[in-house]
Amino acid sequence: MTGRFTADVLICGAGAAGLTLAIELARRGVSFRLIEKLDDPFRGSRGKGIQPRTQEVFEDIGILDRVVAVGGFYSPQREYHDDGSFTDSDIVEHVEPTLAEPYHLPLMVPQFLTEAVMRERLVELGHVPVFGCELIGLEEDPDGVTVQLFSKAGKQSARVRWLVGADGGRSFIRHILDIGFPGKTLGVRAIVADVSLTGLARDVWHRFAEGDMARQISLCPLAGTDMFQLQGPIPRDGEVDLSAEGLTALLAERTGRNDILIHSVSWASAFQMNARLAERYRVGRIFLVGDAAHIHPPTGGQGLNTSVQDAYNLGWKLASVVRGAPDALLDTYEEERRPVAANMLGLATRLLESAKRGDMRRGREVHQLDIGYPESGLALEKPERRGGLLAGDRAPDAPIRGSAGQPIRLFELLKGPHWTLIGYDVAREDVPARRGLHIHIFGQRGDLEDDAGNFRSAYGIGPGDWVLVRPDGYVGAIVSSATIAALEPYLQSVGLARTE
Repeated sequence: MTGRFTADVLICGAGAAGLTLAIELARRGVSFRLIEKLDDPFRGSRGKGIQPRTQEVFEDIGILDRVVAVGGFYSPQREYHDDGSFTDSDIVEHVEPTLAEPYHLPLMVPQFLTEAVMRERLVELGHVPVFGCELIGLEEDPDGVTVQLFSKAGKQSARVRWLVGADGGRSFIRHILDIGFPGKTLGVRAIVADVSLTGLARDVWHRFAEGDMARQISLCPLAGTDMFQLQGPIPRDGEVDLSAEGLTALLAERTGRNDILIHSVSWASAFQMNARLAERYRVGRIFLVGDAAHIHPPTGGQGLNTSVQDAYNLGWKLASVVRGAPDALLDTYEEERRPVAANMLGLATRLLESAKRGDMRRGREVHQLDIGYPESGLALEKPERRGGLLAGDRAPDAPIRGSAGQPIRLFELLKGPHWTLIGYDVAREDVPARRGLHIHIFGQRGDLEDDAGNFRSAYGIGPGDWVLVRPDGYVGAIVSSATIAALEPYLQSVGLARTE
């Protein structure tokens, strides 16, 4: 089927995943439309934890400082005992940042504030989401996708080259494509609500009846707001009163206190906890990202982060193919991201079991800094490496120096939509310049200096080695000068062909 394309990409769903993908496409000049069936932005706090790896993503797309400014860090937790005493402890493991890993503490930012910052960034790039616009039908053909949309203006038809479903756990796109969503219901029903209250201080996360699934309830002061997030399990069946009066009564019943008064409820939800993973992330020209591809219990603060990183992975690949890279590049999206989601579902489920026993402390396992793609078809090593940093691993940061003498963080050189090729005591002319590739050299006649050995220590390379870093901050290839010829077909496969 032929016809004029309205845009290269249609993104359905303007939550964190859809917004990330939109920013990634906007940074690369790809035409797209971002639609959201809700009339207004989501106003709940559901995904409030921003893990260290996602902080690195946010630094790259230019919003980290703003996200930090509207949020904050996690408070200590205060666990109340039946005898009226309490114990204070840290809910997150406090570890100092390192040169290679500059962010080590999760941020607490209510989801509606994070998404507001993302929309602001998107506006800076010249785009806005279209709210109150819903996908109601689609038909794919070899050249594109014809979609049927419904909004206040009525029905309309559009043609796009690619369609992305960022439309949540009840994804219309996943359903209409008949993509299986196997998994299980975890036997826990819970409430989450953003409330204004009196009777509790805001300097700790208040937790009552930990380990008792019939009485457990917690109230977390939401950074950047004057509200608390109320969380707790509820009976698997029956109605629950989510009004201010109903939640005040629930608190009194579970805490034994009548001095905690909820005055208003900004947002509330009762939900069954599930762990499910889509059988496929791609059907032809259609992709799933975020909750449309995986749903999970909220324990460990993994969901929003995994969704953002899905879109971060897909964005540069879609843009590359739009500009002429082989279509096979898009197959690496599912190849890389589906195993990550499978592992995340397992982790979140294990953490849920810990939470049932009253153990809410979290360490490095939730930071997502150890996620990588060593088995990916985009991981190249010539010769094969036996240890240290491997192709597919997250690219570490390192403080270095420019040849003009000024200090630089390596992340500053990686920041942006380009690929980065770094050589260590190599001949610059071995790799011709090309559009979309930034080349930097350590050593004689190079533009960078590694006086303190920080880069060499973090990357484990020596004279004659080259490291290629992908636009999403993962190592694509590590090759020696003797095997530099292997780099050319790799660069062509990702859309970085020579232009001369």
